Amino acid sequence: MVGKKSGRALLRDEGLQRTDNNMEFTSWPQVNMINQKNYYTEFLKRDDQTLALRLQHDEQLDRRKKAAVDIDRARAQAAQDGLPFTEPAPAADEDNDDDEDMEDADSESFGSKTIVIHVGSQNLRLGFATDALPKTVPMVIARKSKQSEAEDSEPRPKRMKLDVAPEEWFGEEFAKEYTSMASDFKISRRANKRRVLPNSRELVTKWNTQNTPEFISEHNDPLRIEWTETSEALDYIVGEAALRIPDDSKPRYRLHWPIRHGWLNEEDYTSRHALERDFFLIIEESIRSELGLKHKKEWNQYSCVFLIPDIYEKVLVGRVLEELFLDFGFQKVCFMQESLAASFGAGFSTACIVDIGAQKTSVCCVEDGMCIEDSRINMKYGGYDVTETFVKMMLFDHFNYDEFNLARRHDFLLAEDLKDKHTTLSDENVTVQLYDFHVRASGQETRKYQFKIYDEGQLAPLGYFRPAIFEHSEKVNGRRKLIPRSVDLYSGHPNDPLPLAQMAVIAYVDRNVPSAVMAPPAKPARLLGTPTVSTPSKPRPLGLPGHLNGGDDGTPRSSVAGSPPPEDIGNGTPQPNGEGGANGEDSADIHGAQPDVEVIDRTVPLMPLDQAILTSIHHACTTSSNAAAPINESRRRDLLGAILVIGGASKTPYLREYLEQRLRASMPQYPKEILVAGPPRELDPEVLVWKGGSVFGKLRMTNDSWIGALEYDRLGTRILHYKCMWHW
Repeated sequence: MVGKKSGRALLRDEGLQRTDNNMEFTSWPQVNMINQKNYYTEFLKRDDQTLALRLQHDEQLDRRKKAAVDIDRARAQAAQDGLPFTEPAPAADEDNDDDEDMEDADSESFGSKTIVIHVGSQNLRLGFATDALPKTVPMVIARKSKQSEAEDSEPRPKRMKLDVAPEEWFGEEFAKEYTSMASDFKISRRANKRRVLPNSRELVTKWNTQNTPEFISEHNDPLRIEWTETSEALDYIVGEAALRIPDDSKPRYRLHWPIRHGWLNEEDYTSRHALERDFFLIIEESIRSELGLKHKKEWNQYSCVFLIPDIYEKVLVGRVLEELFLDFGFQKVCFMQESLAASFGAGFSTACIVDIGAQKTSVCCVEDGMCIEDSRINMKYGGYDVTETFVKMMLFDHFNYDEFNLARRHDFLLAEDLKDKHTTLSDENVTVQLYDFHVRASGQETRKYQFKIYDEGQLAPLGYFRPAIFEHSEKVNGRRKLIPRSVDLYSGHPNDPLPLAQMAVIAYVDRNVPSAVMAPPAKPARLLGTPTVSTPSKPRPLGLPGHLNGGDDGTPRSSVAGSPPPEDIGNGTPQPNGEGGANGEDSADIHGAQPDVEVIDRTVPLMPLDQAILTSIHHACTTSSNAAAPINESRRRDLLGAILVIGGASKTPYLREYLEQRLRASMPQYPKEILVAGPPRELDPEVLVWKGGSVFGKLRMTNDSWIGALEYDRLGTRILHYKCMWHW
């Protein structure tokens, strides 16, 4: 039995004894481990350590260094000339909040070097922040083509049949809806003690059928149109001049609208590059022509406030940010949501903003300088839908200008003029009346038509409250054909904003307007480079990403509606007792499975305007998606008393009064609180959003919302997560 060895024997026999010369393995200094029981760091714990404040501090330091160098140079020059030198008084810091003379170092008012840009579906508005009103430019570009848009497409409004009577041109669905609206209008007029002639429609039809136009020679027409001259040297024409190009011009030009219904117009383009090129080219040419900035080398002295929709697309916002820095070369850029800008322009701290534009209508509640996220709604109808429906109604009643085609440029301008003159929501003077208009086309004699209308001028804008009368069949065509949706870099889930109020709108469409839900494609094409979005069946709470919900599920597959919307939304008319979900207490518990994003892209979001407002206010006053969650009654009363209706289409006479009447009928428990108002101080509702952006642009640039070129160069579009005034 072998005995136990001592420790010294083990070191000797087993080779464990140390035999080195005590030299270190490396000359590099060794860092000892931190004692985790007692250590402290201030990294990113103070405000002055953030990127924005560090850069502002560096700018102030550079400014002080420059001022010190200028003083030393002036002192040396005075000593050389033998003159006494008086040191100037130190300049006040720029971060103070006093309201003294807002002058910068160059004795120019703040905002004179700030450009405010607001892009709409039909018009672009831009100008300096110090301007009283913006410049308005049609958001259209004309490019050379073999055929014009009128020659290459079917007439609009789209006729389903041509060899039949005008009553059958637009199909049975439109005829049924139009007849129903006319019948309801008669009932309401009788209830209001208005006189209703039983044969009014027949009088209109008979007159329009029998009257022919009167021809006027061009030299006898004092209001003849000055058409845009074209030549082979002009590759493109932008703005108002593009709308004045004759349809039969030589060479031919085709109009392109890069923005349709608040989205990039993917249907009419074949490549993403061409679509984005036209979008930014219209803005660039408008800055050159309308603001007088001819050379891009001067643009690095200017900053830009760019107004975006409340429910934005991150891909487009990131692309705009890239273009404004890399191509336009602006010094600083700031993004601002439209509803927030409207509250700035109106001077309201709390309001429900209703923006009725040309092709989209947005509703959003604003409180204390922030858009309430779950209250945002974006619907795809507006003033252009009223124009198209008004023309369809007149053609339905045997309008004597039966070749009306909104795809032709002069007819489009004529239709907009007729809508502005003859549409109203007041039933005071709705009788059979005689009007006239002139058709002015290039190379043709002016034609003077006399026509009669009865209630078409009121039924067309009533489409805001019965959107099923509008044409929705082509509004989502080409959606996601060129522009991929934004997805989270880590989870791969879509991360564009999808508020709860917008979900209620999708639910309304699924149940009440099935024609606005497009059929799925047979073989959906997947964009190159677009991450695949999984659709497992496991539901998850709405608004919570899958990777934060205890699972790795993607977007669940479910019906279009995660859960039913408010009860008063389901039947198309508000409940008189005001007990529906949009009114408060019985709102749907929208916390089930989230709709498939593919279904959302195929759904045209629309809802009656009054119900959309109540839905938005309801979701602004709840603290949770649960129906049993308490309602902030004080906030609801504040929002009901500050409904601000803006946008170009809101200029329809008596629209605000009619809307207030319908809201009070839906919410009888608030007889005095509901108030629908227009812009204060007689501001034009078309430019109120731009005006709010200009107000913000005139503030001192000491807030964190401005993005500098150095910040974009370091972080790219990721800087939006830190710089936006809302949760990006």
